[in-house]
This record gives sequence, structure tokens and C-alpha cells, in this order.
Amino acid sequence: MRVVVVGAGIAGLACARALLDAGLDVGVVERSRVVGGRMATKRYDGRRADIGAGYFTVSDPRFAAVARRWREAGLAREWTDTFTVHSGGEVSRTTGPVRWSAPGGLRSLVEELASGLDVVTSRAVEWIEPGPRVDGTAVDAVALAMPGPQAARLLDPRLRETWAVADGQVWLPSLVATLVYEERTWTEFHGAFVNDHPVLTTLFDDGSRRGDGAPVLVAHTRDAFAERYVADALAAGEEIEAAVRELLGLPAAVGVHVHRWTFARPSEEGQAPFHLDDGMVGIAGDAWGVPRVQTAWLSGTALGEAIAARLS
Repeated sequence: MRVVVVGAGIAGLACARALLDAGLDVGVVERSRVVGGRMATKRYDGRRADIGAGYFTVSDPRFAAVARRWREAGLAREWTDTFTVHSGGEVSRTTGPVRWSAPGGLRSLVEELASGLDVVTSRAVEWIEPGPRVDGTAVDAVALAMPGPQAARLLDPRLRETWAVADGQVWLPSLVATLVYEERTWTEFHGAFVNDHPVLTTLFDDGSRRGDGAPVLVAHTRDAFAERYVADALAAGEEIEAAVRELLGLPAAVGVHVHRWTFARPSEEGQAPFHLDDGMVGIAGDAWGVPRVQTAWLSGTALGEAIAARLS
């Protein structure tokens, strides 16, 4: 039995791991040159910064076991349960679940999941048709681990049910700016929710998050702001930097790097853990529940187990 997983983010690799554990022949195809998806870590001037997911939380027992494994391996750590809130000129603090971070960047966690799997990077799948067939090659099942609009582009319209599910998802964009400073001059905080701001939604002290104390902040923007910079994300850097400078009363950053996520997050929470049609084509990811890292892992794992059960 041969199963192809398209997408090497955490959902895709969790799916592949479940399939491999069930004794199936599984391969993962990823169009980017590295695994990780939106658990993205990028190197700027020799230092890594997380530019996708900001952290992860743990509430499910199965995912908790994975988090413990990462912690025991030195890949993840419990970071903070307290964030700052900026709202209408007022600053307060809020406590919630413990946020976890990764000293080597969140992508290192996905790389750990990929260990031992057959993963091909820098390869784009072009077409999935009934059979199922992937770029003309017959397989026993296909798992798409990606935002619905991206999946819809790959699906033959004859896969009517799955295409409709994928195309029905609405995703919102975001820009993420990594801001490098000469020194740490801000009042200590870990992360911040920014309410009712025309540019910013969340802000992270990446030196705190990574544990190295580097003078680096990572800012995430609102979808409406990101829509203004579809053609040139870098052009937004000056405005994002100015917004952070004004919010925290900082000197100018000495380095600004901007990344655009066209599909940053789903506009609505999903109601099912995954989708799998009668033709053995499925979709998983963080759109299938509350958009979180844990949701993506659970969704991918559940889809892998469902495919394995049907093929058995």
C-alpha cells in the first residue's frame, strides 16, 4: 500500500508518522526546500527567528506526550503563561495556558517529526485526480496537509466533494516582521496581544522566546494591513517598524525583515478533525479545529490513522 502525503508541515508529518506506525509505505512531498510549513524559522545575520507560529500550547494527552519528548530532547521548553495586552493606550497583563517555545526555532520540532520518514523537498505536486493518482502515478491514498485554497488548486474537479471542502475554506493573510535592535531597551515582556491596532496583532520578544536574550522582536500584522502589500511585502517594513517603535517607545531598529503569509490562518474554526472522501483523498491541518499547532498535529494524526484503518 502506497500513500502520498503532500505538505511537510506538522500536520503532514504527523499524518505520515501515523501511517508509518501502521506499517504502510508512505512518502511525503514538499514544494519548499525545507520542512516546517508555518512552523517556520528563518536565519537572519546568523541567528534564527520564528516567523510563523509564535508558540504552541498543550492540552491533549497525546500531543502532551510529543511535547514531553521534545522537552526531554532539549528541543522545546515551557516558556511563559503571561502575556502583555495593549488595548486603547492601556497596558495590562493576562495569564493563560503555558506557551511552549523552541530554543532552535519551532521548525526544529517538525524536523524531529520528519526523522526516519521518506521526505522529498523542493518538489511541487501539480495534479491529483481520481484513482487516486498523483501527477499521473497511481497510489492507494493521498493526504493533503495544507490550507484549503492551496489544496483546491491541485485537485481535479472530478474529486467534487474534496474540492468543495477545500475551496470552501477562507484563509487570511499576514505579514511578519523580524526587527533587530542594537540593544534591548524595552520593558521586559514575553509576548503581547495588540488590540484594536491598525497594523499589529501580536508581538513577541524573540530573545525571550528563544532564550538567548537577543535584541530581536517579531511582529505579526492584521490581515487588512497585509492585503495592502500583496505585491511587495518588503515595502511594509518601514510602517511595521514605526508601529512597533511607537507602541513600545523604542529607538529605530537597525534591521527589518518582512515575510508574507498569504494563508496565515483560517477565518473560521473547523468542526471536524479532518476530511477523507470515498476515493481516499483527504485533507488535514489547523483549519480543522481551533487554529493551533496542537490542532494541526491532532488533525494529521487522525487522518493518517483513518487512512490506515480503511486500507487495512
